Amino acid sequence: MIRNNLRILRYASLNALADLRTMFTWRTWALAWLVRLLCQVSMFALIGRVVGADRTAYLLVGNSVFIAATSVMLVCATTALERNAGTLPLLIAAPGQTFTVFVGRSTEWILDGVACSSISLFGLAPAFGVHLPMPAALLAIPAIAVTTVAIYCFGLTLGGLALRVVHLRSLVTNAGALSLMVLTGVQVPTSFWPAGLRAVAQVLPLTHGLEAVRALVAGRSIVHAGGEVLLEAAVGALWLAVAYLVFLRFGERGRRDGSIEFGG
Repeated sequence: MIRNNLRILRYASLNALADLRTMFTWRTWALAWLVRLLCQVSMFALIGRVVGADRTAYLLVGNSVFIAATSVMLVCATTALERNAGTLPLLIAAPGQTFTVFVGRSTEWILDGVACSSISLFGLAPAFGVHLPMPAALLAIPAIAVTTVAIYCFGLTLGGLALRVVHLRSLVTNAGALSLMVLTGVQVPTSFWPAGLRAVAQVLPLTHGLEAVRALVAGRSIVHAGGEVLLEAAVGALWLAVAYLVFLRFGERGRRDGSIEFGG
């Protein structure tokens, strides 16, 4: 069973990489997609410079990590599009785990998110006068990787919900990304929000991973940063479990009432 799921995951991930090669060449990825994201981070860093020097570093680090979410939340759209492509009924009818297919189906966005976020942090920090304590700051890269995977699990959950309302997939994607930007400490500290929203932030991906990156960039304790990374991994595992239940429920309902059609 485990071997079969790993085989399915491998082929789904290879399909994701083929999608990435179809969408981008190295030139279009670097000169169009990456430049767009770097401009987004630079805009917020410039706002921080206007507000005050202490805000420049805060906004640059927050938005550099957040662009991983900008990439990874596209899992909602790519998941929902399987319904329009007409492949969803075949995946539901196949003997393997449908959820395993969808876990690997959009993994190209994890690679993209980690690469864009890391390039932004280490490329733009010197340009805006943000000091990165080396070599400890390099530990931000694995912290970003864990954060990106956690966001991917959150995006899978929303993607499973978007399968029910395919025409709203962009709205679901943008609403999920905006929630992360607002609540998880990207633009303002989580302490800015009322107690209820602070509690919500603790179970959202990005909150603890971003705190870990901020700690490493500020030269604080690596132990503290490691603890935040572990919390981020736990949050990711929680959302992965929720995503599994969402897909399981969707498949069972579709088999029962025949609501999974071949057309879009």
